[in-house]
Amino acid sequence: MRVVIVGCGRVGTGLAAQLVREGHSVCLIDERPEARSLLPPGFPGDFVTGSGFSRPVLDAAGAGRADAFVAVTSGDNGNLVSARTAKETYRVPIVLSAVHDPQRADLFQEFGIPTISGTRWAMGRIHRMLLHRHLDPELAFGGGETLLVRSDLPPHLWGRPLVGFDVEGEIRVVEITRAGRSLLPAHGVRSERGDLVTFAVAATALGRLRGFLDKELGT
Repeated sequence: MRVVIVGCGRVGTGLAAQLVREGHSVCLIDERPEARSLLPPGFPGDFVTGSGFSRPVLDAAGAGRADAFVAVTSGDNGNLVSARTAKETYRVPIVLSAVHDPQRADLFQEFGIPTISGTRWAMGRIHRMLLHRHLDPELAFGGGETLLVRSDLPPHLWGRPLVGFDVEGEIRVVEITRAGRSLLPAHGVRSERGDLVTFAVAATALGRLRGFLDKELGT
């Protein structure tokens, strides 16, 4: 994945370091040349000095080839303009933005830009949204260690006992929405076509849950 990150602060640098460790290509943008020094020694990604909504800067950062774009500067206005430019001009498939004033979150949503607020667990949430975007958590507990995630079930899981989806200490089915009605999963109940299932999942097991939904359970 090629990711452009605007904002070389605590969240931006931490996210960039994690992504390159996982083998992704990262380019950071920041108006402060000295912000480069905040990156880990030997950081293999790229760094471009300038505004996150400047076309020449975005071109230099490879926004036109990016798979994802993340705006995490300290200013909501700049984040919104950067994110809109990435989404509407460069057609980046995944665009996320930090928002510091919760009252402004609706404005981002009007432009179809998912937002992240709260510095305590922003980096982890952004990482999950980038790599597990079809499993965006509905609710998080504590510092984001436990999540509630809702997902449709793929055909290869139809007809399975719902208790068979549980993994001790990692994943548990806590609710099913079937034909518009919410049900608590009783023992022996099997999944059906069209079920929307709510999972309680440890943040560290989100990749495993995605694997369950992408292929045969437990393989």
